[in-house]
Amino acid sequence: EVQLVESGGGLVQAGGSLRLSCAASGFTFDDYAIGWFRQAPGKEREGVSYISTSDGSTYSADSVKGRFTISSDNAKNTVYLQMNSLKPEDTAVYYCAAVHYLGVLTELVYEYDYWGQGTQVTVSS
Repeated sequence: EVQLVESGGGLVQAGGSLRLSCAASGFTFDDYAIGWFRQAPGKEREGVSYISTSDGSTYSADSVKGRFTISSDNAKNTVYLQMNSLKPEDTAVYYCAAVHYLGVLTELVYEYDYWGQGTQVTVSS
């Protein structure tokens, strides 16, 4: 059974930091790319950061570049999202998702095959 389990969300003041974790199981981790997405109330789900667990390539949305860092620990089948300098507009439910990696990272929500249940991040001003 494929599972993606997010953890690490919470309430933080603006300027603070959080580290989200995405623990994966039930598929060959190295064959997939992992993306972090977020969805705020009344808004569409948007991509945040992506990583290939095979070649280590990464990509982040302009809105989080320089503040968020994605990384993976293949020995633990876990992807992390280190979020620094958090802003109130980062408040959302954060999801990790997996897509079979074909050499190019994708930002397209519909291309991701597996999704976690989400973890809430709230940034107070």
